[in-house]
Amino acid sequence: MFDWLIEFIGSYDTKQFLSAFFVLFAIIDIVGTIPIVINLHKNGHSVSASRAAIISLCLFIGFMYMGYNFLNLFGLNVESFAVAGSIIVFIVAMEMILDVHIFNQDNEAQGDATFTPVVFPLIAGAGSFTTLLSIRSQYSDFNIVLAIIANVFAIYVALKFVNKLEKWLSPGVVCMFQKAFGIILLSIAVKLFTSNLSILFGQL
Repeated sequence: MFDWLIEFIGSYDTKQFLSAFFVLFAIIDIVGTIPIVINLHKNGHSVSASRAAIISLCLFIGFMYMGYNFLNLFGLNVESFAVAGSIIVFIVAMEMILDVHIFNQDNEAQGDATFTPVVFPLIAGAGSFTTLLSIRSQYSDFNIVLAIIANVFAIYVALKFVNKLEKWLSPGVVCMFQKAFGIILLSIAVKLFTSNLSILFGQL
């Protein structure tokens, strides 16, 4: 009855786990997300570390197993998904660089930015989703799941202590990091948009 579970756990491989962890860690880039979260706090938005971690874990695991089927259900492909995500990343980057407010608060969300834009697309976005689908062909599912859990823990810790980090840094330093990461984020959005759009045009 539990043969599948024993086989699943038995596929653990330290090298695969570490490789999958660092690949996802680089793509998720929670360190680079910290200045964005600080900027959201400054603009009156709240971000829940526990909710962000839980939602990210569910999205990662869910998309890992059902990503292709989910997109196919709506007649979409990974490239279309990536283009849509890049637009949101572009908007967030413009907020950081120009110090404008595009994501407005509403009565229901009360300025809660946990899901959008923090979880999607900054943490669980097109890049991380596409990476998950790609590494499934290289590593066993158990090692990938462990790598996801480890990354989600890192996300929780980073978001949990971002308020303390904000207090330790001077406003000038925070502003400098926001502008710098805003430009990097804008570049990522443009690259993600153009590369996937060219693929879509090539499929026409």
